[in-house]
Amino acid sequence: MGDKNTLLAVLQYLEKHNLKGTVDLLRKEANLGDETSHSQCPQSDSDVSSMLAAYKSEGDPEKYEEAYGDLKKFVEGALDIYKYELGMILYPVLVHMYLELLFNGHEDQAKRLMEKYGPDQEDYFQDDLKKLSHVCKKDHLKGNELTDTFKSNEFIIRMSRDTLSILKRHLSEKKHSVVQNIIQEHLYLDMYEGVARNKQQIDATSGAMIGEAARADNKARVYFGLLKEPDVSNAALEEEEDEEESGDKPKKKKSKKDHLYPKKSKSDPNAPPADRMPLPELKEAELREKVKAMRDALKRVNLGPDQLPSICSYTLLNANHSVTCAEISEDSSLLAVGFNDSFIKVWSLVPQKLRSMKSADQLQDIDREADDVLARMMDDRSSEACRTLLGHSGPVYRVAFSPDRQLLLSCSEDSSIRLWSLLTWSCVVCYKGHTYPVWDVRFAQHGYYFATGGHDKTARLWATDQHQPLRIFAGHYSDVDCVQFHPNSNYIATGSSDRTVRLWDCVTGSQVRLMTGHKGQVLCLCFSVEGRFLASAGADSRVLLWDLAHGHLLAELCGHTASVLSLAFSREGSVLVSGSTDCTVKIWDFTKLAEAIALEDVNISHNPDIKKDSDTFLLRSFATKNSPVLNLHFTRRNLLLAVGLYDSQS
Repeated sequence: MGDKNTLLAVLQYLEKHNLKGTVDLLRKEANLGDETSHSQCPQSDSDVSSMLAAYKSEGDPEKYEEAYGDLKKFVEGALDIYKYELGMILYPVLVHMYLELLFNGHEDQAKRLMEKYGPDQEDYFQDDLKKLSHVCKKDHLKGNELTDTFKSNEFIIRMSRDTLSILKRHLSEKKHSVVQNIIQEHLYLDMYEGVARNKQQIDATSGAMIGEAARADNKARVYFGLLKEPDVSNAALEEEEDEEESGDKPKKKKSKKDHLYPKKSKSDPNAPPADRMPLPELKEAELREKVKAMRDALKRVNLGPDQLPSICSYTLLNANHSVTCAEISEDSSLLAVGFNDSFIKVWSLVPQKLRSMKSADQLQDIDREADDVLARMMDDRSSEACRTLLGHSGPVYRVAFSPDRQLLLSCSEDSSIRLWSLLTWSCVVCYKGHTYPVWDVRFAQHGYYFATGGHDKTARLWATDQHQPLRIFAGHYSDVDCVQFHPNSNYIATGSSDRTVRLWDCVTGSQVRLMTGHKGQVLCLCFSVEGRFLASAGADSRVLLWDLAHGHLLAELCGHTASVLSLAFSREGSVLVSGSTDCTVKIWDFTKLAEAIALEDVNISHNPDIKKDSDTFLLRSFATKNSPVLNLHFTRRNLLLAVGLYDSQS
């Protein structure tokens, strides 16, 4: 829609200057009929000028400081009930005044304005203001990420009807055209009915690069429920028959079988239709793996305040400045580590070593109809405890195992994603689409699909058998630092350096949730087991919990003193763990947290109260000696595995 408006603005400009031939040619190439002629064009002259020039000159540059001072005085003198909502306009108005002064060549006045009022802004905007202060000439505005974002997007502020009417009254009385123009052209005041929010509520959702989420951003329905699990009883029966033939007692097996396969529960009302997203059919080997996972689940320890998880930590030595990422496979049998010298190493975490496939000549002699054909294909003589994969030409930023453990994905600074076969230990596909470094890659829980996020501000959905992305999710204003698939594979969550978390629909390609509240870049995401909640964490050292049904922030868990790099829910979903560069792992009581949040009472019109009493929900904090925690993973029996880097210098 924005592109069409730009095109219409250009057409109107050309018509205004009587360039009829160019107008006709452009309209023909863009497939625009005569309905977009000048007389019917919805764009006004002011729209055109805002498209073609960033900021209009306001004449006297000295008026800016006076106008901002008046606005600040008005906000500080307002009643407490309205003061904090009114205060939200101070930051965007200051930024646009600064840019407007620079654009019109008043560099000294711009510098003076920023030095005088910049330090008064909220702590979470200080980094952006510091970057902005380096832009001190009109020439610097071009191509700068921050200034481009402010120039081309409205800053969103949610405001109650009463607060808005007070602001309008002040503007009409003061008649500062500088402030009026900025609010009119560069701010979007999203009005809601109800009581004005207090400082705590405003601070909870503030901090994003271009303001809060508008209410319209979170209106779409999200199918957060889980898909019906496939019927694995046939595979289980076959496995049980094999075990019975080996001499196991059938009576015990039967009782276990009844416990393992309870009667079919009703399908989740919030789940997407089964055919909404085409998912791959399970292979026989995958069905057997599911049975094995269900058997392991029978021996699982249910965690809680009285039953904390045991933690097994893998520490990487002499690797503090060379390791970039680590990942453990779903069945906890493999560990992959990425390095900044472009290597990937894979270790076996179980006694069974890593074998490669036999040569083509040897494979010809294998009976393809045999039940254990996969085992026969592997060469025992080639078994090793560790394998090295080399192919990238830059640091490897993330690795991800496929659900069946036969494939590994990796992404790198070289802007490519590679798919590795863990049967042949070689690269089978190199995917190219991103134009800059790729920060994250994740497999869908059902396999086949994977998602990536990168420095080009986009996230992408891919399929392993396609060279080009199936979807490109564009909307973030800065790097997409982390991506994560929803457990039902219908949605992808993304976290960004623009300090927002977004949820995208894989089927339609549209953004269905926009969540603001982080005060630093978002570095990790994790969906709850039942799919209703999303946990996010990052450089602001806090863990935030979101409700996907409405896009609301529900809780803010503080306690870490440095960036949080990893999050994980226990297998039954009762515990949330977070790992940080402050060398600690914190365990949070998610069951208690979910009970404390009365979801039915959520006020849809504006923010509900956010749980901030972190100590109430913190079960335990485990410290490593000197190892920042890189990755956390729960085994099927709820043993917590952590991967850290020993830092000998700290």
